[in-house]
Amino acid sequence: MFALLPVNVRLAIRSLNRNRLRTLLTMLGIIIGVGAVLTMVALGTGARASVQGEVASAGTNLIYVKAGNYTRGGESVGIVAGAGAATTLTPEDSEAIRTSIEGIADLSPGVSVRTFLTSGDARAFARVQGIGAGFARMYSWNFAPGKMFDENADQAVIGSGLANQIFGGAAAAIGKQITLRNVTFTIAGVTDGDAEDHKDVLFVPWRKLQASLGLKHLQTITIAAQKAGETSRIADEIKSLLRKRHGVGGAQASPATGNYLAQQGGVGTTPDDFTVETQAAQALTKGLYTPAAAFALANLPKLDAVTLEEMADTLDRASDTMTALLASIAGVSLIVGGIGIMNIMLVSITERTREIGLRMATGARSADVALQFLVEAVTLSVIGGIVGLVLGLLAARLVGWSLGWPTHVPAAAMAIAIGIAAAVGLIFGSYPARRASLLDPIDALRTE
Repeated sequence: MFALLPVNVRLAIRSLNRNRLRTLLTMLGIIIGVGAVLTMVALGTGARASVQGEVASAGTNLIYVKAGNYTRGGESVGIVAGAGAATTLTPEDSEAIRTSIEGIADLSPGVSVRTFLTSGDARAFARVQGIGAGFARMYSWNFAPGKMFDENADQAVIGSGLANQIFGGAAAAIGKQITLRNVTFTIAGVTDGDAEDHKDVLFVPWRKLQASLGLKHLQTITIAAQKAGETSRIADEIKSLLRKRHGVGGAQASPATGNYLAQQGGVGTTPDDFTVETQAAQALTKGLYTPAAAFALANLPKLDAVTLEEMADTLDRASDTMTALLASIAGVSLIVGGIGIMNIMLVSITERTREIGLRMATGARSADVALQFLVEAVTLSVIGGIVGLVLGLLAARLVGWSLGWPTHVPAAAMAIAIGIAAAVGLIFGSYPARRASLLDPIDALRTE
């Protein structure tokens, strides 16, 4: 019987081709069902990936490494206070952190200075910050107008407030030149970011500013963790790495040993020549005296873990709800399409009763007749599924482009869509096929 499948497929295509308009209208249910579901899957999957990224780095995923170390009043709670400023933080330290520690999404070395800026007759005293390209991603900058600077070019990004002060507006700043310390930069973009007074800062490539200042060291390294809940772990690993590279002796104790407070400023009696602070720690200890801040920091790793777990649970529940909604819509759409296929197959059997009787009179078995109409129903459904797949992908791209949403359709989802379309044809074509196989050849031949 299965050897006749290729023949039955050709017969099915020939039969469907006889009534093209009716075939197209019958397919519409499957086409719309598969197309709509794939469009929603594309948008839903893309949105979920986007939300995962936002949740993973929600709010407190930054880690700040600063040259020098001094904690006022730290001795009262066992924190080793450093000597203040230091020049031991280097670009090589930055690269070592990037390559040696897992879970880092972005990293930006930094130097800064307050100096006079001039552009034509305009003059302003402002902060200039040397950064890497990843800095813009860390703070989710929007450029209005322009773009991020090229790190290898004499380009700069200016805060919107400073652009208004010097150039009279953001649009007027693009392409203009601004000079600091005898180095001229071309404005490539204007950012409206307001974190840490970014609106009033000029941002330039860190290597360019470092060379202009005649420095060999870094003042800061800003790091973005892939997951907010891992910032404490990454900060601890950065401390261990920098202590080893800077020759700060002693073994680092685990927070679980009860020496967490003592480890904030150094190892044993040797002070660190750097400071590592997470964004969460900075927010948590803002305005607190050193003893209170130290005890708050002692529980920060647990706080990070709880926050990440709660966000992950929320995302999973939202994803389950979205999946259930898509499954419900898919079920209704495909049932409607299946009913349409069953209806048209019953009409086709009525029209071709004499053909069925002739086949059975010339030796065809009931199973052969059933297979013929079953293959026809499945072929109709699969073709509709393929058309719906193509239209669904195009619709997803169009909707994603118009709304600015990410879209993604896994290959498994496309394969499942075609498989479900074939299953719909198989299920809803079974009854018409059985009805055709049970026709009496004599009665069928008498039909006009």
